[in-house]
Amino acid sequence: MVAAESAEAQPVLEARGISKGFGSVTALENVDFEAYPREIVALLGDNGAGKSTLIKILSGALRPDTGTIKLHGREVEFHGPRDARSNGIETVYQDLALAPDLDVASNLFLGRELLLPGVLGRLGFVNQRAMRQQAQEHLLGLSVKLSSARQTVDTLSGGQRQSVAVARTVLWGKDIVILDEPTAALGVAQAAMVLQLMQRVRDRGATVIFISHNMPHVFEVADRMIVLRTGRRVGTLLPAANMDQAVSLMTGAVSAHSGDAAAQAP
Repeated sequence: MVAAESAEAQPVLEARGISKGFGSVTALENVDFEAYPREIVALLGDNGAGKSTLIKILSGALRPDTGTIKLHGREVEFHGPRDARSNGIETVYQDLALAPDLDVASNLFLGRELLLPGVLGRLGFVNQRAMRQQAQEHLLGLSVKLSSARQTVDTLSGGQRQSVAVARTVLWGKDIVILDEPTAALGVAQAAMVLQLMQRVRDRGATVIFISHNMPHVFEVADRMIVLRTGRRVGTLLPAANMDQAVSLMTGAVSAHSGDAAAQAP
């Protein structure tokens, strides 16, 4: 972790006592969560552990039944994803939400298009040249390798598409980037591209929160791992931990209270 967690470090995003139910099903029960500046934090857990529900709450897509969320120490309430985005939180879900027929620049500015100056801008005419120039500069700054920002998304590889989606979140989410299974269905080289991009995003000052079922990928980039099981937070793993410890927490074979130096109680 670039900015080490310490007693003096204040979480950039903090949730306390989060609970969420869907009818008779309890998805989350009294879950605490914290993410620190310039940190990659992973959410681990089997299917049904509550990971997706938690990130939907953190990104404003769902509202918790109980609990509070703080951003930079200030309590906030998100009534929808737009509220989260306006507070610097951007999310990439598995479907990426890219428009395949549009070029890369248009996708980066989708819904936030730059307009031409003067009368044409007031009439809604888009400034394609400015968007392509800024898109190219932004992608270069993140070391995302594409032939041109004029390429349509449907010509890109899976790793390049994921990189474009992540680059868009960084362009608009200045503080926090949330990624849902960012390397799912990617080949080895494409996944490596995305993992390196996540590290560059962190090194530029953002906090990265991500879900992944791919343990090697998690242990390659995560500065800290929060483990959920059946809707509860059951432990925190540090980089010195190993995959067996993670699996044991996820399955309930051991408790974080076992005293292992690489694991912390929730």
